[in-house]
Amino acid sequence: MNDSHAMPDRAAQERWLKTYYLTRAVFSFVWVAAAVGVARYSTGFAAALLVCYPAWDALANVADGSRSGGLAANRTQAANAVASLAVAAAVAVALPDMHRVLGVFGVWAILSGLLQLGTGLRRWKAYGAQWAMILSGGQSALAGAVFIHQAGTAVEPTIATVAGYAGFGAFYFLVSALSLHAVAWRRRGAVGR
Repeated sequence: MNDSHAMPDRAAQERWLKTYYLTRAVFSFVWVAAAVGVARYSTGFAAALLVCYPAWDALANVADGSRSGGLAANRTQAANAVASLAVAAAVAVALPDMHRVLGVFGVWAILSGLLQLGTGLRRWKAYGAQWAMILSGGQSALAGAVFIHQAGTAVEPTIATVAGYAGFGAFYFLVSALSLHAVAWRRRGAVGR
């Protein structure tokens, strides 16, 4: 009897994850387009985008953690949400100095990448198809180290530097949504045989 209740919960959670990953991908693609299209002509808009990106990440982690058993059961996402809110505030304080902003993004990319890696590993057992999230978390941590290095150079960073990072994130979220669709499709095919 317990198993009959587990399947609808699992199916609902898989649907949520597909929607969540797809929403994150769309948001990031739109953010990148705004960053490389409009933000280079408006420092105010660029500043708003730079603060908005980690704030959105915090909101997304809270929403996903809440839908996935609560934040107490999803400590990596709770920590990621807190870190992302702190980074949004730190970016606001660091502006307009893009070297400092890039340094803040670097620290955040390392921390959030490691937390995302932890979330992906935890979900692997239950849902599979988390390889893109695991890879994304690891790559985020590496990108953070590069950001910190770039923040210390004489070259003036721009929002385009962060846009590249966001673009990779969008790609990984899209791949994660498609991977979950593929797993569900294969499962339905196996049941039908």
